[in-house]
Amino acid sequence: MTIKLSNEFKEKRQAMLDAITNGESTEKQGELYSALMDEMVNEAKKQARGEIDSLLASNPADEKLAAGTRKFFNEINTEVGYKEETLLPQETIDRIFEDLTTNHPLLNRIGLRDAGLRLKFLKSETSGVAVWGKIFGEIKGQLDAAFSEEEAIQSKLTAFVVVPKDLEQFGPAWIETFVRTQIDEAFAVALEAAFLAGTGKDQPIGLNRQVQADVTVTGGEYPKKEASGKLTFADAKTTVNELTDVYKLHSTNEKNKTVAVDGLVTMVVNPVDAWEVKKQYTSLNAQGIYVTALPYNLDIVESIAQVSGEVTTFVQGRYDAYVGGGVTVKKYDQTLAIEDMDLFTAKQFVYGKAKDNKVAAIWTLELTPAGK
Repeated sequence: MTIKLSNEFKEKRQAMLDAITNGESTEKQGELYSALMDEMVNEAKKQARGEIDSLLASNPADEKLAAGTRKFFNEINTEVGYKEETLLPQETIDRIFEDLTTNHPLLNRIGLRDAGLRLKFLKSETSGVAVWGKIFGEIKGQLDAAFSEEEAIQSKLTAFVVVPKDLEQFGPAWIETFVRTQIDEAFAVALEAAFLAGTGKDQPIGLNRQVQADVTVTGGEYPKKEASGKLTFADAKTTVNELTDVYKLHSTNEKNKTVAVDGLVTMVVNPVDAWEVKKQYTSLNAQGIYVTALPYNLDIVESIAQVSGEVTTFVQGRYDAYVGGGVTVKKYDQTLAIEDMDLFTAKQFVYGKAKDNKVAAIWTLELTPAGK
């Protein structure tokens, strides 16, 4: 069962993201979020009415839910309210994580990982040289790995989930899908924005932030990187030269050690700019077929969180992005301005930081507009 999101919903989602990106007031962000959830409720109910007969009878999707999950969403509309925070069923959490990494390519390329109940992970840096020697002979060299353990939870991500009061007519599978879709959309917007441009203050440290060993952090915020150059994709030769600079920058780490980047570099582009970028490297081949190709197997991914007029490049596998602690929900115990709705909060812990300062870079786009 899938809830299809309308163009109106996408427009409201973009407006909310713009408010986050522009640092508008919490009140303004709240208003836009409320409008976003209103649109989702309207669309979901509209779609549900088209299936109401089957839902009122016996919905096969209900039977696919695990017994515990079905019970949880059956009771969510009759529960007076949670006195304590309650963990969403693991089945739903797994599906939220799957939706995040499947429906949002940037989170997949970044390598978002679910750290389970504890946000704990090991970081390592390999060193040393393997040396040939005789069998059973003295060990001439070894590969060492310096491990450091981190368990600090960097930030808490909270979303507000709006649930219609008249849920009994829809069934647990629909309710589970509805709640999961809301959390997925809210978390995805926030995660993409934070992993790209988070300041590090009460949020992850974004790819566009300086993270070198001697970086000056002011008030908990990491400074934004300067552009490393410009990209025009003006012609074939220029494109090769420009992308060579991109790959050369990422091919070593802060300590000037070589990093494997072949097939691992991703360029994040705003959807508005994406078509201009595609135009620059689309051509007609000898067979009269239009082909779109870039050198070095550069992977381009679109994100509404990417600032227009610039792109972010990064090496896959070199940014630590984790969600952990499950997803806890709690009923909001204050009066809602939204009629016929219950409001729940859903929260999860998040960590994000590049392994070093050369993992990612910002580039200015200077493209010729379409038609010229």
